[in-house]
Amino acid sequence: MKNIIIICLTVLCFNLGAKELSIGDDIVGLNYRLNNIDGKNLSISDLKKENGILVIFSCNTCPWVVRWQDRYNSIAKTCDDNGVGFVAVNSNARLHDSVDSIEEMIKHARINKYSFPYAMDQNAKLAKAFGAAKTPHVYLFNSDGKLFYKGAIDDNAKSAKKVKNNYLKDALDALGRNEKIALSSTKALGCSIKF
Repeated sequence: MKNIIIICLTVLCFNLGAKELSIGDDIVGLNYRLNNIDGKNLSISDLKKENGILVIFSCNTCPWVVRWQDRYNSIAKTCDDNGVGFVAVNSNARLHDSVDSIEEMIKHARINKYSFPYAMDQNAKLAKAFGAAKTPHVYLFNSDGKLFYKGAIDDNAKSAKKVKNNYLKDALDALGRNEKIALSSTKALGCSIKF
C-alpha cells in the first residue's frame, strides 16, 4: 500500500510540472516546438526579440482568461513598443481534443482578433518546464533569458478601467528602458492548467 501511495504521489507531481521558475532563473524550453494557429511550428527562441520574450499560459474557456481577454492585444502592442516577443501558449493537454483543440484555438483567436502567436503546447511540456500552474500565468524574460517578472497581468481581472496596478505593463516598460522594477513577482490568478 505504501508503495502505491508513493507511486501515485510521484505521478501527480510529474503531472503538475516542475518547480516553478524563480525570478532571475534562465528560460527553459527555448527550442520546444509549439503548434501555432497559423499551422507553423515555432519556438520561444524563434519569437524572442532584442529585449526579451513574454510567455502567457492561456486557453480558450477559463473565466479568468476571458476576463483579461480584452487586454491581450494591448499587451502585444506594449511588447512591440518595448522590443519584446510575445506568445500565448495553450497547455491544457487534457482538453486539446475538445474545447482547447487547435481548431477551437483558431476560432478563439479570430473572434478576439489576436495580433500575436497563439500556440498549442503538446503534452504541456513547456508549462511543466516552467512550473506554470494557471491560466493566465505570465512569464517575462529579459534579453539575457533571465526571468524578469512572473504572475498576474494586473490587479483587476473584471475591469480594465478599474486597474490600479498594471504589473505586466510596468514590467514591460521597465524592461524596454533597461530599468529594474519594484515588484517582480505577483500571484497568478486563474484556472488550473489541465495537464
